[in-house]
Amino acid sequence: MREIVITAKTVEEAIELGLRELDVDRAEAEIDVVSRGKAGILGIGSEPARVRVTRIDTPSDVVKTTSEVIDNIISLLGVDVVSTLTQVEREDLGGPVFEIEGDDAGLLIGRRGDTLKALQFLVKYLVSQKLDGNVNMLVDVEGYQDRRYQSLMNMARGVAQRVADSGRPITLEPMPPNERRIVHIALADHHRVTTESTGSGSSRQVVVQLK
Repeated sequence: MREIVITAKTVEEAIELGLRELDVDRAEAEIDVVSRGKAGILGIGSEPARVRVTRIDTPSDVVKTTSEVIDNIISLLGVDVVSTLTQVEREDLGGPVFEIEGDDAGLLIGRRGDTLKALQFLVKYLVSQKLDGNVNMLVDVEGYQDRRYQSLMNMARGVAQRVADSGRPITLEPMPPNERRIVHIALADHHRVTTESTGSGSSRQVVVQLK
């Protein structure tokens, strides 16, 4: 058996049951939350959580190392959260996606996502050092990055329209590499504008300008 769909009272319980059924740990499985379920009122109208757990036959070094690094950081911080591999490799990212969830998840997001940005940078740096090369991955907390990415894509399209209308370039606020990548991807096929990154280090920005 390589894939199994499990229902349980909570997402975490369903994940644990699925992992046990496939006899794998979290670093050896891709987990897709099909439904988080509903608590209902006094038990009426409640729905169980539903997850799909897929065994990874041969986890890549990036997946295994990233999982170990994230788990070590969580342990050192002493926060009540768990990390789950949700995608082995996302096409637009070129690397795996890990989701962190739990009672203390908010502490790992921080104000305007600043703590999550630092966590993403730290994990990427440590994994790159361990594997002796630049690697890509996404560390998300309670879906924050996905919401942020959608917001960035909408913003990028709005800025592109303003540049196309005015003819004047617009320089966006400094962003980490993963967020700049989203802006570049969002406008890659735009017929009137192009993008480029300028600056260095944490001050790098995306410039949107006419082709």
